[in-house]
Order: sequence, then structure tokens, then C-alpha cells
Amino acid sequence: MRGEASGGTADGTDVEDRPKRSIAARLTTVLAALLVLLVLTVPYDFGRLSPAAFARIPLEALLVVALLLALPSRGSRLVATLAGVALGLLGLLKLLDLGFTASLSRAFDPVLDWALLDEGFAFLSESYGRPAAIGVAITLAVVFVGLPTLVTLSMRRLRRLVVRHRTGTTRIVAALVVVWVACAAFNVRVVEGVPVADTSATTLANGHGFQVRLRLDDRETFGALIEADRFGDTPGDQLLTALRGKNVVVAFVESYGRDAVEDPEFAPQVGAVLDRGTSELGAAGFAAQSGFLTSPTFGGGSWLAHDTLLSGLWIDNDQRHRTLLASDRMTLNGAFRRANWQTVGVMPAVTRAWPEGSFFGYDRFYDAKALAYRGPKFSFGTPPDQYTLASWQRLEQAKRDGNVMTELALVSSHAPWTPVPPLLDWADVGDGAVYRGAGARRSDDKRRNTAQIRADYRKSIEYTLGSLISYVRTYGDDDLVFIVLGDHQPAAVVTGENASHDVPISIITRDRAVLDRISGWGWQDGLKPGPQAPVWRMDAFRDRFLTAFGP
Repeated sequence: MRGEASGGTADGTDVEDRPKRSIAARLTTVLAALLVLLVLTVPYDFGRLSPAAFARIPLEALLVVALLLALPSRGSRLVATLAGVALGLLGLLKLLDLGFTASLSRAFDPVLDWALLDEGFAFLSESYGRPAAIGVAITLAVVFVGLPTLVTLSMRRLRRLVVRHRTGTTRIVAALVVVWVACAAFNVRVVEGVPVADTSATTLANGHGFQVRLRLDDRETFGALIEADRFGDTPGDQLLTALRGKNVVVAFVESYGRDAVEDPEFAPQVGAVLDRGTSELGAAGFAAQSGFLTSPTFGGGSWLAHDTLLSGLWIDNDQRHRTLLASDRMTLNGAFRRANWQTVGVMPAVTRAWPEGSFFGYDRFYDAKALAYRGPKFSFGTPPDQYTLASWQRLEQAKRDGNVMTELALVSSHAPWTPVPPLLDWADVGDGAVYRGAGARRSDDKRRNTAQIRADYRKSIEYTLGSLISYVRTYGDDDLVFIVLGDHQPAAVVTGENASHDVPISIITRDRAVLDRISGWGWQDGLKPGPQAPVWRMDAFRDRFLTAFGP
């Protein structure tokens, strides 16, 4: 009687609280169902991400519900838990695929890409500061733990609903199976490439499983490729004989891709820089020929492009990269060293221990510390490319004695492409202090839209190419052979979906005999390759170069 008088129940629950708890329970169940469906149906690449893409019937969901209905209570609890864990991991895999598709235009590699998390943290630290990088890392850690946990709890909650309403659930599942079979038979699609009868979760899991097997098999295959080197045993006196006495430079320009010279949004301005540079260099006695190379990477992973060009092997993942570093493969700069050139590396983005240095075996190496930049940070936290060129000229080129081959990385055009340094008079560059004030970040950097990002990318490419052309015009001599190429295309936010992996490459020199040596390549005159310029895979360059300039 006392419980009734106080508006309570025998278990102490207020009658007024019951509707509220019922609503909360139903809302929780609905959210659990939505989370599970979202994990099952969300596309794993941005090209298919649209509201209509969720209009699907996942076969995997029907099979799991059928199992929950068929099994006894203990068995169904185990299935719900295992399915929840599996779906949570599937959700993480889809998130990783979405991220890699957006940045590198490829799916996540579950064997090799974990090492890129460290590179990503370094990029965020250099570009946006360490607190921002730590914040992103904490967010990712929460997602990686929280998503599988939430999905598992959701599956256990939905299991109870399925068991409680066994008859109604059975009828719904039977009806959906009929609809699924009909949609599969007639290939029904709401949007192109997204069938209503969905098996994408199984397809994704199988695809990544096959990827794992390929990676494991590739270790042995790639080892054999390293050993098959047609120039591996060539004596030094038979290498690069047509370049004796030359000052050879191989300069990689970060994110300088084919879109920079062909996309209508970039080509007029970048093309103007290249055309003007061709004329100015021509007036100074230089000539250039250009073509395209297909890079093994896209949007990032510059070291893979460096490896590929210099080793003559297709290095498209970190497993191959590590295997190469553990080998004695003769690289292009190794061939120069064998032929009695001094070899130099200039890498302004290297700020910590760099194991690649011992493999490439430079006689002298200039990292960020050795370049001694005293100005503000730009873009990827590095000195402006003009400063890098000026320091290299002061520290190395002005003192050059004999044959020298330099590998040079220019990174002002690295994402996030802001701020872009000014182009200065070479005499004013000094220790970089002159840039103070010019390196201050714009207040709207973090709120840039796609159009602004693309414009900043274009300006950064114009800046680096302008610096290079100005350097050759100012300091170039009769012995200079300057090879400039992109490492890869920029991220898809700049190029859009399905862009090629091609990058421009040019050879600049005053010595006509050097260009005569490559006349059979079919490259086009000038610094700007046209649409019909030849395209080679980047791994073909080393052997073609050694052949062209051999005896």
C-alpha cells in the first residue's frame, strides 16, 4: 500500500520514470541498429560515398540474424559477440581505406601501412604543431578502441531484440532474403556500382586477405628481382663515360605531378613559368628536353619514388623499401660513385636518424641540421627551396672539385601547401632570417576550402619551379646536367579521383652532346612535356640512363 501511495512499484521504480526509461531503451536500440547498418553499408572509398550508397541489403546481416534465430541462447550470445568484434574491425578497416583513398588514392595495406602512422604524426607535428598531432593521435586511439566496443555492445543488444521477437524477426528476414535474391538476379542498383544485393563486407575482407597473401609472397619474388641487375657487375670505367667531367644533379620536386602541367586550373600559370623558364634558360645557352615517368606512389610516400628511380626497381610499398635497404643493389648514385664521382645528398626534410643514408652511401650529406636554416617554418616545417638551393651552392657547389653527382629533394610544394615563400634575390637569402614575417601562417589555414587548397598547391609548384629555373640561370655552367622530376602527384583533394600516377621529368644542360645521347627517347623540347610526350615507368629510368650515357 505504501508503494502505491508514493507512486512507486514493488521494485522501487517510479511509475513516471517507466515511460522515460522505455523511450531511452528504444532510442538506444535504434542507435545500435543504425550503427551496425552503417558499418555494414558505408562505402570504403570516397568515390561511392553518397546517401544513395546506403540503400543496400547486406547479405552478412541476414546470415548473422539467421544464426541468432537458429542457435540456443548461449550460442547466440557467442555469435553476437564475435560478430560485433568482427564488424567493429571491419568498420576500422573501412575508415582506414577511406583515409588512404583520400590521401594516397589507394586502399589501406594491413601488412605494411602501420609504419605510415609514424610518418603521419611527423607530418602533422611539422605542419600544424605537436599539440595538434597529439590531439589527432588521441582521437584515433579512442576511435580504434571505441568503435569495436560500441559495435559489439550494439550486436549484443540487438540479439536480445531478435530473440524476444523471434517470430516477427523470422518473417522479416525471410522477406528480405527473397528481396535480396531478386535484386541479385536482376542486378538492381540505386546508384552505379552499388548493388542493392550487397556483399561488400565479405568482398572487402577477402580483398584485404588476398592482399596479405600477396605481400607475404612478394618478399621472395622481390629478392630475386634485386639480384637480377644487368649493370650490377659493370666496372666503373664502363659506366657513365659520356658524362665525364659533368656536374650531375637529380632534383625531386615534391608533389610535382602531371596535373600541374595539364589540369586547366593549374596549367596556364605553371605552364607560363615553364615556358618563360625555357626562354630564359635558352637565352643563357641552356636547352631542355622533357617527358613523363609513372611514379609508384600517389599523394605521398616520396621515398618510394626516390627508391624506384635510383634503384631501377618498382618500389611501391614499405616492405620492398626495407628489403631494398638491406640489399647491395647498385643505385644510380652508386653507379656514379663507382665511376669515380663524389656523391652528395641534400635532404632538408630529414630531421632525425635516416637509415636510408647508409644504403645510398653519399660521400657528403646535408640534412636539416647541416643546412643550418635560421628562418621561420614554411609548409611542411622545412626551409624554403630557394634557401636549400642557396645553401647547397654555398656549402657544396661553389667548392666543387672534380665529378660530383647530387641527389636533391625540394619540398616547399609538400602538403599543406601554405604559406608559400617569396622568391628573393639570391644575395639576400643568407641564413634564412630574411624570411621572418613571411613565414607567419595565415589565420584561415585550417578553414581553407578545396579551391583554396588547389590554388595554394599551384602557387607552391610555381615557387619551386621558379627557384630552380632561377638557380640554373644564375649559377649554371657548361658542366651542369640538371635532371628535375616530380616524385608523385599531389593528394586527391588537388587532382580529384582517378588521376594518373605520371610526373614530369626534364633534363637541362648547355652541352648539346648530352641531349643528343637521349635523342632516341622521343622526349619533347623545353621544360614542359606536352600530352603526347613519352611515358615510362619510373623504374625504367636507371637502366635507360646508364645505357644512354655508357660507352
